[in-house]
Amino acid sequence: MALVRGRPASFLLLVTILCSATFLAVPAAATGKTGQVAVFWGRNKNEGSLREACDTGTYTIAIISFLDVFGRGYYHLDLSGHDVSAVGADIKHCQSKNILVFLSIGGFGKQYSLPTAHSAADVAYYLWNAYMLGTSKGVYRPFGDAFVDGIDFFIENGAPDNYDELAKRLWNFNEDFRGRTPVQLTATPRCGYPDRHVERALATGLVGRIFVRFYDDADCAANWQRQWDKWTAAYPSAQIYLGLPASEQKVGYVHPKNLYYGVIQVVQKAANYGGVMVWERYEDKRTNYSSYAIQWA
Repeated sequence: MALVRGRPASFLLLVTILCSATFLAVPAAATGKTGQVAVFWGRNKNEGSLREACDTGTYTIAIISFLDVFGRGYYHLDLSGHDVSAVGADIKHCQSKNILVFLSIGGFGKQYSLPTAHSAADVAYYLWNAYMLGTSKGVYRPFGDAFVDGIDFFIENGAPDNYDELAKRLWNFNEDFRGRTPVQLTATPRCGYPDRHVERALATGLVGRIFVRFYDDADCAANWQRQWDKWTAAYPSAQIYLGLPASEQKVGYVHPKNLYYGVIQVVQKAANYGGVMVWERYEDKRTNYSSYAIQWA
């Protein structure tokens, strides 16, 4: 999708480390399962459609990624060559199966930022009207009349400024919906606590789910339990998800046979354990990793 002008207003297995978790006694009974498995979709054209992902029966949350340009009046949606015109119907299909669908903003590029509070207000206005329940005729809706259930903050680059303002502006759209929150907020930080890129947004207390990325970081892989404890302690009112890669070639990969005893029984002891986040649909389709995660999540 082209840029559009917006309207102002050798893999390192965590197993090595986790076998160190299994060299301890088997953990005590966990707090309990949540049955929640989230997956990122939109990063590879060969991953199949969003509908196909939702029909696997292994996901409860699908995160469309990424809106990778925003903040200076321009917006760009990168779905890796997927037919964007088909996504709206797929969103509705997923929601009919009680699967939440989020739009993730940010990603790995460097063409997004919120230089001022005014730019945060403009981005909130755009997201509400382009992807959620807003009805402004001046804003193009890539998914037609379909709407996502919320926005995910995947802020990898740039300054952390004004993401708290964006979170507040987005949340304020809920005021007109008594007893409902059509705008839910999530964040996907790096596992090293704190992640300065989203720290201000998280400090608002408005982010209900935090998908912590326990991968792509060797230091974090070596100290994953310490980092998990920091995240769960820092945000007791949010649901904290354990983010794991489906690819055995990524740092932080946990072999399925070690997933339950080495990891799940540990993280489930946290009162605010939310579930497992799987990165990402293409690799999960290849390895079928989520089929193991859903058994124990």
